[in-house]
Amino acid sequence: MSRALSSIGRTGAVSLALVVLVAALWLGAAIGETAIPFDVVAKTVANRLWDAGYPLEPIDEGIVWSYRLSRAVVAACCGASLALSGVVLQSLLRNPLADPYILGISAGASTGAVGVAILSLGGGFLTLPMGAFVGALVAFALVSLLALKAGRGTAAIILAGVAGSQLFNALTSFIVTKAATADQARGIMFWLLGNLSGVRWPDAWLAIPAALLGLVVCLWHARSLDAFTFGAEQAASLGISVRRTYLALVGISAMMTAVMVSIVGSIGFVGLVIPHAARMLVGVRHGVLLPAAALIGAVFMIVADILSRILIPGQVLPIGVITALVGAPAFALILGQRRGRA
Repeated sequence: MSRALSSIGRTGAVSLALVVLVAALWLGAAIGETAIPFDVVAKTVANRLWDAGYPLEPIDEGIVWSYRLSRAVVAACCGASLALSGVVLQSLLRNPLADPYILGISAGASTGAVGVAILSLGGGFLTLPMGAFVGALVAFALVSLLALKAGRGTAAIILAGVAGSQLFNALTSFIVTKAATADQARGIMFWLLGNLSGVRWPDAWLAIPAALLGLVVCLWHARSLDAFTFGAEQAASLGISVRRTYLALVGISAMMTAVMVSIVGSIGFVGLVIPHAARMLVGVRHGVLLPAAALIGAVFMIVADILSRILIPGQVLPIGVITALVGAPAFALILGQRRGRA
């Protein structure tokens, strides 16, 4: 598969990726409890972007533009960001189980966002994404400290991440129970499971730059990530500034996770499963792996969002439920294949 993709060429691969992404967004805008014809989706986009003047039903146009398309765009950004974060963390830590969810970054971001929303932490100077970013950094710093105290091995990092996740999840629950009203508590608990129902274009204008910046920064450090595959000492011997690279990549991973958590809540398994699936398809070179993981993550989240809207008629499931139902068996399958190769 990797050789086949390389034979297509870089321009062809980029074009194919754009086609796949546009097709997924198109499906996300067309499929739902109320079916919208595909030509109506195209005409709605043309009307909104280029003032084409196609005569359309206002209800259909409103559903496509104001609800489904913005939701699909945010879902794509979220999936791409979480997948990129998973690739980066797994490469830096040389741990196949590392991802923002397991390492407590998502839990810390949730605590920071809830603290700003309910307790008004920061005195009004902190926005929800900024609070989530601070929480994500604090969580990762705590997990790193615990791992250093327990030892530098893989097991120490994972155990520290589990402990950190439980701690910040408990803090979030405590804040909600202690300070939130009944309506706030209901909304936040649903949001923590992953919720795209309230997403609109202002959220997309926040998610798109975060995802694009994350992709650019990660691609800029693609060769450094290749070197980190063999360990920090080998990377340093190749002239790579280990500390600077580590801080930049962990920082951008925390930023992407924090922005997406502040918009859609905490979503598991995307950052864990998608990097493994991408490696199986395109190999381990990060120059190809990073964009492939971003594309697969984006398409996966759009499909998961579609499923969350159509599985139960008249009810929208939290998207975190869909990613867990799909991600857990997929991860078990990947683990089985890895064991078979070993």
